[in-house]
Amino acid sequence: MSTLVLASGSAYRAELLAKLQLDFISFNSEVDESPQPGENPAQLAIRLAQAKARAVGVMFPHGLIIGSDQVALCGTQLLGKPGQRQPAIAQLQAQSGQCVEFYTAVSVFDASRNRCLTDLDITRVYFRQLSLEQIEHYVDLEQPYACAGSFKAEGLGIALFSGIESSDPSALIGLPLIKLVSLLARFGVTVL
Repeated sequence: MSTLVLASGSAYRAELLAKLQLDFISFNSEVDESPQPGENPAQLAIRLAQAKARAVGVMFPHGLIIGSDQVALCGTQLLGKPGQRQPAIAQLQAQSGQCVEFYTAVSVFDASRNRCLTDLDITRVYFRQLSLEQIEHYVDLEQPYACAGSFKAEGLGIALFSGIESSDPSALIGLPLIKLVSLLARFGVTVL
């Protein structure tokens, strides 16, 4: 079997992939994540997942590379990783009482055959009406500065929501495992 490589430095994605009990290595991709003019959230997530997988494929020419990317949309505003406390608070204030869509794409790239397959999950997150005090308390506790949307759904962030609609609950954390298992099977990699 080809070397399985996760094209990400994200500890969250590595933890998710480890749940499948496959041997893999992680290698961070250096891909510019800026949106292109006119690109919608689904197109952006798909393009970046493929770009990350292909970029790492250069380093592992016989590897099977997994790339993933997530784009959050609140109204018409794309939400990235806040990086710091104040932008995280502002993002959560904007999401309070709203439905936010998370577009999570996953690509599997066979570098030796130059074959790439991609799938997309759309998760809708319904935020509770949150006070500034609740938001600040949450941000200070979890410091979700490296998370699109400024929360960690696998942690205390779940308390920010009134509901979630998704066909793949792992997608919200950053790697849609149900879709990934199907893609890997098409490359001959079975999980069970």
